[in-house]
Amino acid sequence: MTRLDTALATDLAALAAAGRARRRRTVESRERGGVRVRVDGRDCLAFCSNDYLGLADHPRVVEAFCAAAQRWGVGSGASHLVSGHDAEHHALEQELAQFVGRPRALLFSTGYMANLALGAVLAGRGDAVFEDRLNHASLLDAGLASGARFARYAHADVAALHAKLERRPAGQRALVLTDGVFSMDGDVAPLRELAAACRATGATLAVDDAHGFGVLGATGAGAVEAAGLGLDEVPVLMCTLGKAVGTFGAFVAGSEALIESLLQRGRTYIYTTALPPAVAAATRAALRLLREESWRRDAVLERVRQFREGATALGLQMLPSSTPVQPIVVGAETKTVALSDALFAAGCWVPAIRPPTVPAGSSRLRVSLSAAHTEDDVAQLLAALASLRIPERRGAGAPAA
Repeated sequence: MTRLDTALATDLAALAAAGRARRRRTVESRERGGVRVRVDGRDCLAFCSNDYLGLADHPRVVEAFCAAAQRWGVGSGASHLVSGHDAEHHALEQELAQFVGRPRALLFSTGYMANLALGAVLAGRGDAVFEDRLNHASLLDAGLASGARFARYAHADVAALHAKLERRPAGQRALVLTDGVFSMDGDVAPLRELAAACRATGATLAVDDAHGFGVLGATGAGAVEAAGLGLDEVPVLMCTLGKAVGTFGAFVAGSEALIESLLQRGRTYIYTTALPPAVAAATRAALRLLREESWRRDAVLERVRQFREGATALGLQMLPSSTPVQPIVVGAETKTVALSDALFAAGCWVPAIRPPTVPAGSSRLRVSLSAAHTEDDVAQLLAALASLRIPERRGAGAPAA
């Protein structure tokens, strides 16, 4: 082994000893909205996908993808600003902007790239970026990489944020970045209060609604819509397409000036190959289904209700989430991994989430629910959980993660 390999092997051994080593499983087949899968040679129910509405294998989405691939080919061939921006991309941007009620939208290849572009374009040296402590890694990296003064506030603590905003030097520009729905806790950010704090202090609010878009709101436009907020209160909205929409990619929606600034200055947009046009066509089909089949939102939220009722009856330590993300807090890393493995052996695939993804001492089983899950599927998961020795919740309330 080289000196580098020796050092890396030592680090990997330490990860494994702490119960923090990650394991990648191979999915060999998917059926029924990605709920029934064969993975690592085992047939099981998947409770780990972010395909919240079961659209990834919808016949109309697949048909749109195949038809566009026949017309446009498999790849886009270049970045959007060279030759990769096709008619499908252009139409999708217009339809996304209309769907979320904003003047314009810009497609990105991933949500991570979209957030990095937002941080770089909207903040820099001399500015300040404030973030919720439980924000997604892409938002945290965006703030750190911006070059601005970076500070975090306690999870969902608007008063703490407001105090930080008021203490900043006079005239300093401030950008507040928050998840709409927190990906590991499943709770919804206090968006109305955050918007009010930003308005009172002259800060700009940007919301990453990756896990709310498609699920929350009267039309499925997300947590911002559910909070009754518009462009004036939330000038910057980022949503991903690889979760409830069931395809791939992301977009930022906002004013003409915002989108043009990202197009002109966003390095992760300028220097990245565009999404395949077939993916854009599939996304357009999925967006139409979002409008036409509102029952999917009702279905996934009914599965959430069923699961929470059953988990509460079992005395499991739940967090206050009303979204498809339902964490069961265990605490110790090794215990969480053991429980995840036991569930997998029982035919239920539920991932173990550990630090650094979540704070130390709050390792958890992350249950993701879908409109494709049936009542019997959730009942099977609850029965499997009932057979395990999982720590019961402490007292009447759930702990902060």
